[in-house]
Amino acid sequence: MAQVNYFLTEEQQMIVELARKIAIEKILPIRARLDETEEFPWEIMKDLAQSDLFGIYIPEEYGGIGKGCFETCLALEQLSYGCIAVTTTFAASALGGYPIVMFGSDEQKKRYLPDIASGSRLGAFALTEANAGSDAAGIQTSAVEDGDYWVLNGTKQWITSAGDAEIYTVIAMTDRHKGPRGATAFLVEKGDPGFSFGKKEKKMGLRASSTREMVFTDCRIPKDRILGKRGQGFIIALKTLDFARPGIGAIGVGLSQAALDEAVSYAKQRMQFGQYIISFQAIQHMLADMATHTEAARSLVYAVARTIDADSRDIAKISAMAKLFATDVAMRVTTDAVQVLGGYGYMKDYPVEKMMRDAKVLQIYEGTNQIQRNVIGQALNKEYSKV
Repeated sequence: MAQVNYFLTEEQQMIVELARKIAIEKILPIRARLDETEEFPWEIMKDLAQSDLFGIYIPEEYGGIGKGCFETCLALEQLSYGCIAVTTTFAASALGGYPIVMFGSDEQKKRYLPDIASGSRLGAFALTEANAGSDAAGIQTSAVEDGDYWVLNGTKQWITSAGDAEIYTVIAMTDRHKGPRGATAFLVEKGDPGFSFGKKEKKMGLRASSTREMVFTDCRIPKDRILGKRGQGFIIALKTLDFARPGIGAIGVGLSQAALDEAVSYAKQRMQFGQYIISFQAIQHMLADMATHTEAARSLVYAVARTIDADSRDIAKISAMAKLFATDVAMRVTTDAVQVLGGYGYMKDYPVEKMMRDAKVLQIYEGTNQIQRNVIGQALNKEYSKV
């Protein structure tokens, strides 16, 4: 795999090499089995925990290594070269941890972040419901004060790592009359009374990543489990997604690179009409477009991540761009990889079939790509109204 030199520091290069080593040695040999059996990748999570990669974005005082969005994206890209279902499980823990880093009290940070940083307990983020996906303001899960407790009722749907994670950031309505300002974020732990899980969903792709309902039936949690302030729930959710979306772009980049490498390798070995098919201009042009789009996506994700680390005040537009472009590229590149391999590409014996199935969800989760276009368009409208 040849790439542009992005002038990484020695420490950043070490993160790349460590994540790539895990992808090649631990993930690649078992990715087909994990996809077939839909087995949760606990052993790989243990490898990632031992490598300290879970703590990349967590401050050192809470057990992490204190790096930023860029270093997180570097790790996600390399892990995704092996399997994005495994990487999504890893990334979902960060999605649950980001809100605590940004909005948690010192006591909450001390209680939860060391476990998330060490990988001893996974995190998860619960916003989506049956009638509240893109329209996050439509959530029905409620939280009502009762003495020294909050009582949660409702259901969250399609939550990554639900049932396997142990620390959940949950968005619930505390005052429905206030609309979006009536939502509050809570920290819920697996084992809290009244907190249960639905069946594991059967999915087209991302099969090693668990997806379940979360059910709250008079779930009682202590009052100190509010994250941030009452009524800040949607602000916390939006800020969390803004920080996380470049990571989804990085997952798309890693997947695109893997599909491109498979396509090039196959084209250099497959003979038709007495020639290797890579010598045909039609194939060369497909591979050229795949490589160009992959590198463009990588450049955008890296630039956005570095910008966020330098100044995170107004990042919604560029964060949406990174997610939108890189995941659309992943869908296109994996589809083209299947085409290059022809009939073989459609067979489970070859990895590009799985890559294409996995790629689709990147355009859906953490905000559909249509929503990303809305975010970008609204930001442009606001910017140009000032001109």
